[in-house]
Amino acid sequence: MVKILLDPSMYHPHLSVAEELHKARELGFDHLELSPRADFHEWHHYPKVDRHLIAEVTQAMKDTGVSIGSLNPVFDWASPDEQERQAQVRNWRRLLEIADALEVPLIATEFSGDPNRARQSEAQFYRSMEELIPHFEKYGLECTIEAHPYDFVEENDRAVQVIRGVDRDWLNYEFCFPHAFHLGQGARDVREMMDYAGDRLKHLHIADVFDHTANVGNRYIMNPPGVDARIHQHNEIGNGEIDWDASFAYLREREYDGTVSVCVFGWEEEADAINVRMLERIEKELGQGGSRA
Repeated sequence: MVKILLDPSMYHPHLSVAEELHKARELGFDHLELSPRADFHEWHHYPKVDRHLIAEVTQAMKDTGVSIGSLNPVFDWASPDEQERQAQVRNWRRLLEIADALEVPLIATEFSGDPNRARQSEAQFYRSMEELIPHFEKYGLECTIEAHPYDFVEENDRAVQVIRGVDRDWLNYEFCFPHAFHLGQGARDVREMMDYAGDRLKHLHIADVFDHTANVGNRYIMNPPGVDARIHQHNEIGNGEIDWDASFAYLREREYDGTVSVCVFGWEEEADAINVRMLERIEKELGQGGSRA
Protein backbone atom coordinates (compact mmCIF):
# COMPACT_ATOMS: atom_id res chain seq x y z
CA MET A 1 0.00 0.00 0.00
CA VAL A 2 1.51 3.32 -1.02
CA LYS A 3 1.95 6.23 1.37
CA ILE A 4 0.47 9.40 -0.14
CA LEU A 5 1.86 12.80 0.84
CA LEU A 6 0.53 16.28 0.06
CA ASP A 7 3.03 18.92 -1.01
CA PRO A 8 1.31 22.06 0.35
CA SER A 9 3.21 24.54 -1.82
CA MET A 10 0.01 26.16 -3.06
CA TYR A 11 -0.87 27.00 0.57
CA HIS A 12 2.52 28.41 1.59
CA PRO A 13 1.64 32.07 0.87
CA HIS A 14 -1.22 32.19 3.36
CA LEU A 15 -0.96 29.26 5.80
CA SER A 16 1.58 28.39 8.49
CA VAL A 17 3.03 24.88 8.64
CA ALA A 18 0.69 24.07 11.52
CA GLU A 19 -2.27 25.34 9.49
CA GLU A 20 -1.13 23.25 6.51
CA LEU A 21 -1.36 20.16 8.69
CA HIS A 22 -4.97 21.06 9.45
CA LYS A 23 -5.58 21.70 5.73
CA ALA A 24 -4.19 18.26 4.89
CA ARG A 25 -6.62 16.66 7.34
CA GLU A 26 -9.50 18.65 5.84
CA LEU A 27 -8.60 17.35 2.36
CA GLY A 28 -8.23 13.72 3.48
CA PHE A 29 -4.44 13.39 3.60
CA ASP A 30 -2.59 11.79 6.49
CA HIS A 31 0.88 13.02 5.51
CA LEU A 32 2.63 16.15 4.26
CA GLU A 33 5.75 16.53 2.17
CA LEU A 34 6.97 19.89 3.44
CA SER A 35 8.51 21.75 0.51
CA PRO A 36 10.67 24.90 0.80
CA ARG A 37 9.19 27.95 2.48
CA ALA A 38 10.94 31.02 3.89
CA ASP A 39 10.03 30.38 7.53
CA PHE A 40 11.16 26.74 7.56
CA HIS A 41 13.71 25.49 5.00
CA GLU A 42 14.11 27.92 2.13
CA TRP A 43 15.97 27.19 -1.10
CA HIS A 44 19.74 27.26 -0.38
CA HIS A 45 19.31 29.12 2.94
CA TYR A 46 19.94 28.04 6.52
CA PRO A 47 16.69 26.64 8.02
CA LYS A 48 14.73 29.25 10.00
CA VAL A 49 13.29 26.88 12.60
CA ASP A 50 13.54 27.28 16.37
CA ARG A 51 12.34 25.13 19.25
CA HIS A 52 9.10 27.11 19.51
CA LEU A 53 8.17 26.39 15.90
CA ILE A 54 9.09 22.74 16.37
CA ALA A 55 6.76 22.61 19.38
CA GLU A 56 3.95 24.31 17.43
CA VAL A 57 4.25 21.90 14.52
CA THR A 58 4.52 18.89 16.84
CA GLN A 59 1.30 19.93 18.57
CA ALA A 60 -0.47 20.38 15.23
CA MET A 61 0.57 16.87 14.21
CA LYS A 62 -0.90 15.52 17.45
CA ASP A 63 -4.09 17.53 17.03
CA THR A 64 -4.70 16.45 13.43
CA GLY A 65 -3.17 12.98 13.24
CA VAL A 66 -1.28 14.20 10.16
CA SER A 67 2.45 13.56 10.09
CA ILE A 68 5.21 15.20 8.09
CA GLY A 69 6.18 12.22 5.99
CA SER A 70 8.99 14.01 4.20
CA LEU A 71 10.97 17.21 4.17
CA ASN A 72 11.82 18.44 0.68
CA PRO A 73 14.86 20.74 1.03
CA VAL A 74 16.87 22.18 -1.86
CA PHE A 75 20.44 22.93 -0.82
CA ASP A 76 23.26 23.38 -3.33
CA TRP A 77 25.45 20.64 -1.88
CA ALA A 78 26.97 20.03 -5.33
CA SER A 79 28.08 23.62 -5.90
CA PRO A 80 31.44 23.83 -7.70
CA ASP A 81 32.26 26.72 -5.36
CA GLU A 82 33.79 25.11 -2.27
CA GLN A 83 32.83 27.86 0.16
CA GLU A 84 29.22 27.64 -1.02
CA ARG A 85 29.27 23.84 -0.78
CA GLN A 86 30.44 24.03 2.82
CA ALA A 87 27.67 26.49 3.68
CA GLN A 88 25.10 24.16 2.11
CA VAL A 89 26.41 21.17 4.07
CA ARG A 90 25.94 23.28 7.21
CA ASN A 91 22.33 23.85 6.10
CA TRP A 92 21.94 20.11 5.64
CA ARG A 93 23.20 19.30 9.13
CA ARG A 94 20.64 21.62 10.70
CA LEU A 95 17.86 20.28 8.46
CA LEU A 96 18.60 16.73 9.61
CA GLU A 97 18.42 17.83 13.26
CA ILE A 98 14.99 19.33 12.59
CA ALA A 99 13.83 16.16 10.82
CA ASP A 100 14.87 14.12 13.83
CA ALA A 101 13.08 16.47 16.24
CA LEU A 102 9.85 16.19 14.23
CA GLU A 103 10.26 12.43 13.68
CA VAL A 104 10.27 12.88 9.91
CA PRO A 105 11.41 9.58 8.36
CA LEU A 106 12.33 10.72 4.83
CA ILE A 107 14.25 13.52 3.15
CA ALA A 108 13.36 14.09 -0.51
CA THR A 109 15.80 16.34 -2.32
CA GLU A 110 17.58 17.31 -5.55
CA PHE A 111 21.10 17.03 -6.95
CA SER A 112 21.46 20.80 -7.54
CA GLY A 113 24.92 21.85 -8.78
CA ASP A 114 25.69 23.39 -12.17
CA PRO A 115 24.77 21.59 -15.42
CA ASN A 116 27.43 23.61 -17.19
CA ARG A 117 30.08 22.26 -14.79
CA ALA A 118 28.68 18.78 -14.35
CA ARG A 119 31.96 16.95 -13.68
CA GLN A 120 32.99 19.39 -10.95
CA SER A 121 29.49 19.29 -9.46
CA GLU A 122 29.48 15.50 -9.34
CA ALA A 123 32.76 15.53 -7.42
CA GLN A 124 31.33 18.07 -4.98
CA PHE A 125 28.19 16.00 -4.51
CA TYR A 126 30.20 12.96 -3.47
CA ARG A 127 32.32 15.12 -1.16
CA SER A 128 29.17 16.40 0.54
CA MET A 129 27.76 12.89 0.83
CA GLU A 130 30.95 11.71 2.55
CA GLU A 131 30.45 14.44 5.14
CA LEU A 132 26.71 13.89 5.59
CA ILE A 133 26.47 10.08 5.58
CA PRO A 134 27.28 9.89 9.34
CA HIS A 135 24.51 12.41 10.08
CA PHE A 136 21.88 10.58 8.01
CA GLU A 137 22.86 7.32 9.69
CA LYS A 138 22.95 8.86 13.18
CA TYR A 139 19.28 9.84 12.82
CA GLY A 140 18.21 6.76 10.85
CA LEU A 141 16.85 8.83 7.97
CA GLU A 142 15.91 7.68 4.49
CA CYS A 143 16.73 9.94 1.53
CA THR A 144 15.50 10.04 -2.06
CA ILE A 145 16.96 12.26 -4.77
CA GLU A 146 15.36 13.45 -7.99
CA ALA A 147 17.06 14.74 -11.11
CA HIS A 148 15.67 18.26 -11.46
CA PRO A 149 15.80 20.42 -14.59
CA TYR A 150 19.03 22.46 -14.39
CA ASP A 151 20.69 20.15 -11.88
CA PHE A 152 24.16 18.86 -12.73
CA VAL A 153 22.46 15.61 -13.69
CA GLU A 154 19.12 15.96 -15.48
CA GLU A 155 18.59 12.55 -17.07
CA ASN A 156 17.00 9.50 -15.47
CA ASP A 157 19.68 6.86 -16.00
CA ARG A 158 22.58 9.06 -14.98
CA ALA A 159 20.75 10.09 -11.81
CA VAL A 160 20.25 6.45 -10.83
CA GLN A 161 23.93 5.75 -11.53
CA VAL A 162 25.10 8.62 -9.31
CA ILE A 163 22.90 7.34 -6.46
CA ARG A 164 24.22 3.82 -6.89
CA GLY A 165 27.72 5.28 -6.58
CA VAL A 166 27.00 6.23 -2.95
CA ASP A 167 25.94 2.62 -2.28
CA ARG A 168 23.77 3.07 0.80
CA ASP A 169 20.49 1.21 1.30
CA TRP A 170 18.82 4.34 2.69
CA LEU A 171 19.72 6.53 -0.33
CA ASN A 172 17.43 5.96 -3.31
CA TYR A 173 15.82 7.48 -6.38
CA GLU A 174 12.73 9.60 -6.74
CA PHE A 175 11.04 9.60 -10.14
CA CYS A 176 9.37 12.96 -10.78
CA PHE A 177 6.62 12.67 -13.42
CA PRO A 178 6.46 16.41 -14.19
CA HIS A 179 10.15 16.22 -15.11
CA ALA A 180 9.65 13.22 -17.37
CA PHE A 181 10.33 15.00 -20.65
CA HIS A 182 13.63 16.30 -19.27
CA LEU A 183 14.53 12.97 -17.68
CA GLY A 184 14.10 11.21 -21.01
CA GLN A 185 14.83 14.12 -23.38
CA GLY A 186 11.31 13.69 -24.74
CA ALA A 187 12.20 10.30 -26.21
CA ARG A 188 11.94 7.86 -23.30
CA ASP A 189 8.93 5.96 -22.03
CA VAL A 190 8.29 6.66 -18.34
CA ARG A 191 7.89 2.94 -17.67
CA GLU A 192 11.31 2.28 -19.18
CA MET A 193 12.90 4.95 -17.00
CA MET A 194 11.28 3.70 -13.79
CA ASP A 195 12.26 0.16 -14.71
CA TYR A 196 15.90 1.25 -15.06
CA ALA A 197 15.83 2.49 -11.47
CA GLY A 198 14.88 -1.01 -10.30
CA ASP A 199 14.81 -1.41 -6.55
CA ARG A 200 16.25 2.10 -6.15
CA LEU A 201 12.83 3.53 -7.06
CA LYS A 202 11.36 4.45 -3.67
CA HIS A 203 9.50 7.72 -4.24
CA LEU A 204 7.24 9.29 -6.88
CA HIS A 205 6.25 12.90 -7.45
CA ILE A 206 2.86 12.96 -9.17
CA ALA A 207 1.78 15.82 -11.41
CA ASP A 208 1.16 16.17 -15.13
CA VAL A 209 3.19 18.10 -17.69
CA PHE A 210 3.24 18.96 -21.37
CA ASP A 211 6.10 17.82 -23.60
CA HIS A 212 8.34 20.84 -24.14
CA THR A 213 10.28 18.94 -26.83
CA ALA A 214 7.23 18.40 -29.06
CA ASN A 215 6.74 20.18 -32.38
CA VAL A 216 10.50 20.53 -32.88
CA GLY A 217 10.69 22.43 -29.61
CA ASN A 218 8.26 25.13 -30.65
CA ARG A 219 5.48 24.27 -28.22
CA TYR A 220 7.14 26.64 -25.76
CA ILE A 221 9.01 29.64 -27.09
CA MET A 222 11.72 31.13 -24.89
CA ASN A 223 13.60 34.28 -25.76
CA PRO A 224 16.31 34.83 -26.67
CA PRO A 225 16.64 31.58 -28.65
CA GLY A 226 19.03 29.21 -26.93
CA VAL A 227 18.65 30.87 -23.51
CA ASP A 228 20.18 28.76 -20.73
CA ALA A 229 16.91 27.82 -19.03
CA ARG A 230 14.54 24.89 -18.49
CA ILE A 231 10.74 24.77 -18.63
CA HIS A 232 8.17 22.41 -17.15
CA GLN A 233 4.91 22.46 -15.22
CA HIS A 234 3.30 20.68 -12.27
CA ASN A 235 -0.30 20.27 -13.47
CA GLU A 236 -3.23 18.15 -12.38
CA ILE A 237 -3.43 14.67 -13.90
CA GLY A 238 -5.08 15.03 -17.31
CA ASN A 239 -3.67 18.50 -17.94
CA GLY A 240 -0.59 17.28 -19.75
CA GLU A 241 0.84 14.48 -21.85
CA ILE A 242 1.93 11.78 -19.40
CA ASP A 243 0.33 8.43 -20.26
CA TRP A 244 -1.21 7.87 -16.84
CA ASP A 245 -3.09 4.67 -17.70
CA ALA A 246 0.16 3.02 -18.76
CA SER A 247 2.11 4.52 -15.87
CA PHE A 248 -0.29 3.35 -13.18
CA ALA A 249 -0.58 -0.06 -14.82
CA TYR A 250 3.20 -0.40 -14.67
CA LEU A 251 3.29 0.59 -11.01
CA ARG A 252 0.64 -2.00 -10.19
CA GLU A 253 2.54 -4.65 -12.15
CA ARG A 254 5.70 -4.06 -10.16
CA GLU A 255 3.64 -3.85 -6.94
CA TYR A 256 5.05 -0.44 -6.10
CA ASP A 257 4.47 0.28 -2.41
CA GLY A 258 6.71 3.27 -1.76
CA THR A 259 6.01 6.94 -1.16
CA VAL A 260 3.88 9.04 -3.52
CA SER A 261 3.74 12.83 -3.29
CA VAL A 262 1.00 15.00 -4.82
CA CYS A 263 2.82 18.07 -6.13
CA VAL A 264 0.60 20.27 -8.28
CA PHE A 265 1.75 23.90 -8.34
CA GLY A 266 0.50 27.14 -9.82
CA TRP A 267 -3.26 26.61 -9.53
CA GLU A 268 -3.92 28.18 -6.14
CA GLU A 269 -7.44 29.28 -7.07
CA GLU A 270 -8.44 25.59 -7.34
CA ALA A 271 -5.98 24.07 -4.88
CA ASP A 272 -8.44 22.26 -2.62
CA ALA A 273 -10.43 20.66 -5.44
CA ILE A 274 -7.31 19.68 -7.37
CA ASN A 275 -5.61 18.06 -4.38
CA VAL A 276 -8.74 16.09 -3.47
CA ARG A 277 -9.08 14.82 -7.05
CA MET A 278 -5.39 13.90 -7.14
CA LEU A 279 -5.71 11.95 -3.88
CA GLU A 280 -8.80 10.12 -5.11
CA ARG A 281 -7.16 9.18 -8.41
CA ILE A 282 -4.00 7.85 -6.76
CA GLU A 283 -6.00 5.84 -4.21
CA LYS A 284 -8.10 4.41 -7.02
CA GLU A 285 -5.07 3.44 -9.10
CA LEU A 286 -2.64 2.29 -6.40
CA GLY A 287 -4.90 1.11 -3.61
CA GLN A 288 -7.78 2.40 -1.52
CA GLY A 289 -6.60 3.89 1.75
CA GLY A 290 -3.18 4.67 0.31
CA SER A 291 -3.04 7.93 2.21
CA ARG A 292 -3.50 6.01 5.44
CA ALA A 293 -0.34 3.95 5.13
